[in-house]
Amino acid sequence: MVEEPGKRARPGRSPAPAGRTARPRQAEVARLAGVSQATVSLVLADKRQGPAISEETRRKVLEAARSLGYVPDPAARRLAAARNNLLGVFSFTATFPTDVQHSYYPFLVGVEREAAERGYDLVLFTGSSTGGAGAAGPDALNRVRLADGCLFLGRHAPAEELGRLVADGFPMVHLGRRDEPEGLRWVGADYVSAAREVVGHLAGLGHRRMVLIREDDEAPASTDREHGFREGLAAVGLAGPGTVFRSADPERDLTPERLRSWLADGVTAFVAEETDTGAAWRALRRAVADAGIDCPRDASMALLGSPPADLADGPEPTGFDIPRTRLGAAAVRMLAALVAGEEATEPLVACAFRPGATSGPPPVIEDH
Repeated sequence: MVEEPGKRARPGRSPAPAGRTARPRQAEVARLAGVSQATVSLVLADKRQGPAISEETRRKVLEAARSLGYVPDPAARRLAAARNNLLGVFSFTATFPTDVQHSYYPFLVGVEREAAERGYDLVLFTGSSTGGAGAAGPDALNRVRLADGCLFLGRHAPAEELGRLVADGFPMVHLGRRDEPEGLRWVGADYVSAAREVVGHLAGLGHRRMVLIREDDEAPASTDREHGFREGLAAVGLAGPGTVFRSADPERDLTPERLRSWLADGVTAFVAEETDTGAAWRALRRAVADAGIDCPRDASMALLGSPPADLADGPEPTGFDIPRTRLGAAAVRMLAALVAGEEATEPLVACAFRPGATSGPPPVIEDH
C-alpha cells in the first residue's frame, strides 16, 4: 500500500472498506457482530458496569469494528459524556396531546411519573404541531438531540429520519411496537392476546360470523389486533375469508347498506379497532345508528381498545383497555437504561378485558 506524502496509517486500525466514503456506524458493527447496538456501545466504550458481557461477545464486536474501519465520532463522544438529565418526548400527531381527554394523555402521565422518580426532567418537542415531522421540515427530529434520549409517540412515524437517529446511536424508544427502522427500541401492549380474548368472549355468547373493521394501513398496532382477531376465530373453529374489512376512509366506506348486507349474510358481531383517530369505531357507531340496528339485540359490537373521549356517551363498549400509564413508565425505564449505555428489555404489557354492554347473544332466527 502506497501512503500519501505526509500521511501515515495509524497502528492498530484497519483501513475502511474500499470504495466507502461514509463513516461506519455502530448499527453496522452490531449487524456484523450479530449483537444489539447497546452491546456495541458498551464494548467500544469499555464499560464494565451494567450487564455482564462475555469475552467472546467482546471479541466479535471488536473484530467487526476493525473490519469495518469503525472510528468513534469524537463529537458524539463529547455529547455522550455531557448528560443533562433531560429526556425528550416527541409526538407524530398533528398537535401535541396535552389535553386530558386525548388518548395519549395517560401515556404522558406515566412518562412524567417515572421520569421524576429517576431524576430526569422532560423536554416536550413540538415540531409536529403543524402536521407531523415531515411538515415541520427535515430538521424537526434533529432537535431531539438536545436531550439525552427521546421517546416517540404516534402511528405514522418517518422511518428514514428515525433510521438516521438509530444509526447514530442516539438513545430512543418508540411507545408502541414498530418493525422499522431496524434497531429502534419500543415498548408495547399485548394486542394479540387482548383481541383474541374479545373474540373468544363473542364466540362464547354464540356468535359464529364476525367482521373486523380496521383502517387501511400497515401500522403494527393494527396488524397485531388483526392477528389476534384471526387467532381468536381459529381457536373456536371459525376462521374463514371475508372476516376483515379494511378502509382508508371508514366514515365514507362503512355505509348502513353494507352493514345490512353483512347481517343478511349471517354476520352477528361487528368488531372495530381503536386508533388515535378513532375512525373505525366512529364510523361503525354512525352506520349502526343510521341503519336502525339495535345493539346488542340485533347485532353485537366490540372495540379493540378504548373509545375516544368524544364518543364516551352511550353504553360502554365490549373490548379491552390499554394500560397507557404503565406503558409510559415502561418506555422511560427502557430509555433511561439506553442513555446509561445498558441493555434494556421490557415485556409486552397485558390489556384488561372489558365486558361492556354492547355485546349479547346473537338474535334467534325463526324458521317460517
